[in-house]
Amino acid sequence: MPELSHRRRMLVLAICCMSLLIVGLDNTVLNVALPSLQEDLDTSTSGLQWAIDAYTLVLASLLMLAGSTADRIGRKRVFLTGLAVFTAGSALCSLAPNLQTLVVFRMVQAVGGSMLNPVAMSIITNTFTDPRERARAIGAWGAVMGVSMAAGPLVGGLLVESVGWRSIFWLNIPVGLAALLLTLRFVPESRAPKPRRLDPLGQVMVIALFGALTYAIIEVPDAGFRAVLPYAVLAAAALAGLLLYEPRRAEPLIDLRFFRSAPFSGATVIAISAFASLGGFLFLTTLYLQNVRGLDALHAGLWMLPMAVPTCLCAPLSGRLVGSRGPRLPLILAGCAITACCALFAVFEAETSNVALFLGYVLFGIGFGFVNSPITNTAVSGMPREQAGVAAAVASTSRQLGQTLGVAVVGAVLASGVGASPYREAFVSAARPGWWILLACGALVLVLGVLTTGRWARGTAERTARRLAEPGARDTDAGERVRA
Repeated sequence: MPELSHRRRMLVLAICCMSLLIVGLDNTVLNVALPSLQEDLDTSTSGLQWAIDAYTLVLASLLMLAGSTADRIGRKRVFLTGLAVFTAGSALCSLAPNLQTLVVFRMVQAVGGSMLNPVAMSIITNTFTDPRERARAIGAWGAVMGVSMAAGPLVGGLLVESVGWRSIFWLNIPVGLAALLLTLRFVPESRAPKPRRLDPLGQVMVIALFGALTYAIIEVPDAGFRAVLPYAVLAAAALAGLLLYEPRRAEPLIDLRFFRSAPFSGATVIAISAFASLGGFLFLTTLYLQNVRGLDALHAGLWMLPMAVPTCLCAPLSGRLVGSRGPRLPLILAGCAITACCALFAVFEAETSNVALFLGYVLFGIGFGFVNSPITNTAVSGMPREQAGVAAAVASTSRQLGQTLGVAVVGAVLASGVGASPYREAFVSAARPGWWILLACGALVLVLGVLTTGRWARGTAERTARRLAEPGARDTDAGERVRA
């Protein structure tokens, strides 16, 4: 990629952030529309889970393939394709006549979305070559992600109440078209000097792992353990297959050597935990506000303001802290805030008090605002530039997988707890185990934020980066395993 002027680099960053804006909004904007969608399409709690998880599941499954494909055939080309497919999928979602077609069209959306986030991050990483400037750009990227996902419920509430739930998908169309035209004009093409080969078997195993695991979790309350046991076994077999097969490939879909870096491994688990908290938090609070308190979509969306405002304020601050002091402090702040928020609900039933509910939203907004930038920065820092797409894709995959699992697990716990009891009477007690699960996720963010950001952890990252940059290191690893 040729060296670009400062102004051109800022424009490329803005274009990439536009793609992130629509994908981030789409992750959360549907939450506040769930009760309206449930009534209009006559679906159950598991149907609502699928409306959200169909999108995040496909994203999680295809992000690594999209990142490696972009490194191979051209990042601009894949990015343009993703914008076109995502925009078309959004238009189709707005026309869905029933839940089944909505789920299918959400999957089409996600196919396009999978080509946006990791590819845009790879474009940014290769556009901003100075480490300090790159850290600031990634901080801005993380800020946009935090703002878009936190603002989603508020935007959704305004649209659902004024126009209807289908309008939440119309929002993506003008932004997607504008990003498409700007990309054609201003974003330069780039490729990895030595792109990796495709790994179709690894990709199939990733899809089987994520899909089977999510299906088993969502359907177990209605279908029973025996009915979903084959899917659980399939997920376990796919995971075992990945662990055995991927290290033996010269160019794997998932380079397991990345996980020798403690910061990278920590960022992966932190991303899963933080976004599981986000998915579960929005799912539970949205259903409570509208189905238990009886609020309309607009007023439920307004309740999200105490979360959206701290996220908007803390996300850019987090990016600056990561650039100047490293990721430890933002991660500690994020872990403490998320844990405290979930403790309010798990211990004190914050839903039942306006003051406690308001405080819970504020705390979660602070935590979510601080957590994004250190995840992204840690995932790509120290990695060879030619593998930036794959490293960014692993981080993005972790986010989507976390949100998928958060909705699946918390939704399954809620459905099991409510059972045949009156919904409004049973909701708070049925949701309490879910809040304890989310509290554990917040505590994990805090603990790993401390453990994976110190001197020892940075040493493992440096050794891993050198190992990845060594020519023939993969062949040496394979030879050592054969001799063993």
